[in-house]
Amino acid sequence: MDDKQKNVVGLRRTVGETKKYVVLMRVIGLLVLVLTAIIAIVYAASYFYNQFGSFTVKVNKYDMSNQGLSLSETPDFDHTISVLNADIVYDMTNISGLDLPENLDMINGSHNGKNYIAYTFYLINAGDDTISYEGELTIENVTKGVDEAVRIAVYKNGEKTVYGKTKSNGTGIESDCDSEFLTASIVLRDTKEEFTPRSKDKYTVVIWLEGNDPDCVDDIIGGTIKFRYDFRIIETT
Repeated sequence: MDDKQKNVVGLRRTVGETKKYVVLMRVIGLLVLVLTAIIAIVYAASYFYNQFGSFTVKVNKYDMSNQGLSLSETPDFDHTISVLNADIVYDMTNISGLDLPENLDMINGSHNGKNYIAYTFYLINAGDDTISYEGELTIENVTKGVDEAVRIAVYKNGEKTVYGKTKSNGTGIESDCDSEFLTASIVLRDTKEEFTPRSKDKYTVVIWLEGNDPDCVDDIIGGTIKFRYDFRIIETT
């Protein structure tokens, strides 16, 4: 093979390798774009979840599948599930609890206002056994001390109780509250006995920032808070 033929073969190899390289770079570029989009979506979801908080209600899945303890946004037994999520309120600012509507316990599901979260749901015994259950409302996460000024009103079968943290100076319950948080992260824990088959308990949870609380100051602006209400069976009879 003379020098001219060798040069032609070498050129052909170079062109072929160049095409493969271009294709490879395009594939890698496409993968990078896809991964970037996935990361952006995950980040955005995480950002909004952390930025604006949430309220979730859960029933122990074992208790639902084996004993029929279930949740529903309506008093019907037609569509019961183990997890409910209230709608988020964006850019919630402080208000007075005295300004909340009077019909908060009369609307099913999410019925938020501009500056409060309101959620009504039903705990249902769709099983065949009489049970006792425990409910625990907890703070999953909080930033910038916003929990110092938060208020949670819980209506259970129409009976209203307002919860707030102990005064920051340690002198006891806030004047507008009926009960203090049990701990820094547990708002309340209560039990229900003799919950018979086909029974249902109605809950309405209302969350707001109390503007009359001395701890409702500029330092908590931009703070976030997440709540979870868990229910589980503690006895079957």
